[in-house]
Amino acid sequence: MYAIVKTGGKQYRVERGQTLLVERLPAEEGASVALEPILYRSEDAVFDAASLKKVKVTAKVLAHERGEKLRVFKFKPKRGYKRRTGHRQELTRIEVTNISMGAAAKESAAKATSKPTAAKAETAKPEATKPTTAKAAAAKSSTDTPPTPAAVSGGKEQEDPNGS
Repeated sequence: MYAIVKTGGKQYRVERGQTLLVERLPAEEGASVALEPILYRSEDAVFDAASLKKVKVTAKVLAHERGEKLRVFKFKPKRGYKRRTGHRQELTRIEVTNISMGAAAKESAAKATSKPTAAKAETAKPEATKPTTAKAAAAKSSTDTPPTPAAVSGGKEQEDPNGS
């Protein structure tokens, strides 16, 4: 059983007991945080919005850390321009404590996977009906006929170059 969660603008595949390093979370050390699931997988895959609301992924904040230093060096040749700066990303180490899905969601997910064609047949759109008003009928009949040469030329009659 695993889930794909979204945090800090990134997506992670997580399992119970796994520790990972994510972008800094506003929770204190030892606090429990809920992660937003995008996909849940056990016997069957769940990724529709209605069933994902019932999936809960919780994690415990172990520590707040800083990533390794990244060196940024700017240089423009023949101008004597050199700049060196650094950056250390603020990170949070979390441990996934629980991945669970409500019983009602399990039943609805099982129904959705067992009869996908029946659901599609019920939600099919009915065929379009013919227009019933006279105005709609006139508009439909006017679009069926091709435009006349006089209408295409803007209403001016064109002379025949042969003179006939």
